[in-house]
Amino acid sequence: MGSAKAGPGRGRAVGIGWAEQVGPPSPAGPGRGHAREPLAPEEGPLSRRRQERERRRSGSERPRRRDRQGPPTGEGGRWGGTGEWIKSIIITLVLLVVIRSFLVQTFVITSGSMEDTLLVGDFLMVDRVAMGTRIPGTTARTPAYSEPRRWDVLVFDPAHEDRMKLVKRLVGMPGDTLEMRDKQLWVNGEPQSEPWVRWDDLDGDDEHPWMAWQRDHLVGGVDPGQYRPTRDNWGPLVVPAENYFMLGDNRDFSLDSRYWGLIERWRIEGRALFFYYSYDRTAPTSFRFIREARWDRVGKRIR
Repeated sequence: MGSAKAGPGRGRAVGIGWAEQVGPPSPAGPGRGHAREPLAPEEGPLSRRRQERERRRSGSERPRRRDRQGPPTGEGGRWGGTGEWIKSIIITLVLLVVIRSFLVQTFVITSGSMEDTLLVGDFLMVDRVAMGTRIPGTTARTPAYSEPRRWDVLVFDPAHEDRMKLVKRLVGMPGDTLEMRDKQLWVNGEPQSEPWVRWDDLDGDDEHPWMAWQRDHLVGGVDPGQYRPTRDNWGPLVVPAENYFMLGDNRDFSLDSRYWGLIERWRIEGRALFFYYSYDRTAPTSFRFIREARWDRVGKRIR
């Protein structure tokens, strides 16, 4: 440790190896030395570590952490970030509504009236733009660049059911003369080849009261009073302007235009394009949405 020297003209003691004053300074006086000012603390690693600890204790590091996190995203701090999320969600929902209302629509098959073309559990993508999108709540439509074509598979709103959409095949265009003879469809006097049609009931059926509407559209020369239409034998009748005749591919088990009548142009929603998913909804297994998926149908075009 340091030693102290005393003598004339000396009145202080300085520790050797320490940069700080030991004891009080000597008062100045005649014949004595004057008091030396205390030395500044030594700058070294030990001192810097001590200062660092003091800053941490006093919370001086907190502003640095906030700086690293960046400024608040809005006037409300955290709520500003939440507001941005809410805004993004709202914009996404609006876009989805616009796309679904005016561009494309999805449709799920829940009955077998279009088998084997469409199966129960098929998920369809429907084009609403091509034939003009109907403006909700009205019969007006946006401009179309395509018209319904014979044999199109279409989605439409039937006149006999509110809040329901059906999917059938278009077989009769405006001005066509249609007739069915023993399950064979005739259009304008010509038998039609329909490879997609499925027949299951070979016994036929009797006159159905729902078909009485056909009497108002019979060709000339047919007595409406003697007209007795059945599922497999009806017509000939004429499709009026701006109307279409729809049939299900599963002819023996389909309620279609034979029963509930013609479909007006403004009721057509769009043309079925392709399957975006499919699974067997009737399978007696758990998790059938995944386990019973029909992957071979996914992406397949509907014809």
